[in-house]
Amino acid sequence: MLEEQKHKVVALLSGGLDSQLAVKMMQKQGFEVSAVAIKTPFCDFDCGRGCGFEIRERADALGINLKTVYLGDEYIKMLKNPKHGFGSGMNPCIDCRSMMFKAAKKHMDEIGADFIISGEVLGQRPMSQHGPALRTIEKESDLEGHIVRPLSGALLPKTIPEQNGLIKRENLGKIRGRTRKPQLQLAKEFGIENPPNAGGGCLLTDPAFAMRVKDLFDHVKTPTTNDIDLLKIGRHFRLDEKTKLIVGRNKEENEIIKALAMPDDLMFYAKDHVGPIALLRGDVTESHKKLCAAVTLRYSDAPKDTTEIVIVEKDPGTTKTEISTNRADESEYIKYRV
Repeated sequence: MLEEQKHKVVALLSGGLDSQLAVKMMQKQGFEVSAVAIKTPFCDFDCGRGCGFEIRERADALGINLKTVYLGDEYIKMLKNPKHGFGSGMNPCIDCRSMMFKAAKKHMDEIGADFIISGEVLGQRPMSQHGPALRTIEKESDLEGHIVRPLSGALLPKTIPEQNGLIKRENLGKIRGRTRKPQLQLAKEFGIENPPNAGGGCLLTDPAFAMRVKDLFDHVKTPTTNDIDLLKIGRHFRLDEKTKLIVGRNKEENEIIKALAMPDDLMFYAKDHVGPIALLRGDVTESHKKLCAAVTLRYSDAPKDTTEIVIVEKDPGTTKTEISTNRADESEYIKYRV
């Protein structure tokens, strides 16, 4: 006798505990789960926030296939003018979640899955996880009735899979709000050791980073992923409407700056002292170059009140000039800090 084929579902997997529990709840009910992980320029596996960087290990531990979807330029375009606005920072949570579910829907259609699950908990996040927002996200992603949120499902309206008898309300949770106790208890029941915190850490909710994003969007008509990657590192100085300086804070950031430098960018570093690499991007003038050299020296090991040499490099290894300067005084540049 042939074994009955399992119904398939697609999980949005963040790497945090809630999405893992949602998967476990569906597996317990006999569903075959396939996961989709979403990367954006602001929250990806390498951002070091939340547990996103461990997501592949989480999928392996759950015994599920994982597909990674990258939302790049289209995400940046959305961020310029999100239909449903921002949260406390530059976080367009409703539009962001809608894009993620659209990507999951595409995978759902490709593999013939019945519905999508997520680890969202009713009332856990103020902008995107209250009742009206959840309904808006479903409508925007063309998934009305086809998103199951197992942790809070018994508190939400019946979904189409529930109406069709694929899932039963008694197998859905009643978790609400920001408390973690019910999730930790479930993790214990499912044998999840060392449960992670909430996954999907978003840089756009960080106030300081949000200010950098706003500054970039105010001055660059079409930001690139390269522009976004630079926002994640260094000290930033807006010198004028078209020109910006980024100063590395450690050896690792210096290497990233070198990797992200574009052909028209200028890089600055002290000739005879350990210190940062600084990158100047925009409409370069002689006054900019002098200030950038002095600021670069300020963050190096160069002593005060001595004239030192700063190397200015364009197209690494091809064009080099030198500027003699003293360390900048903080009063000369602090007004430009972003």
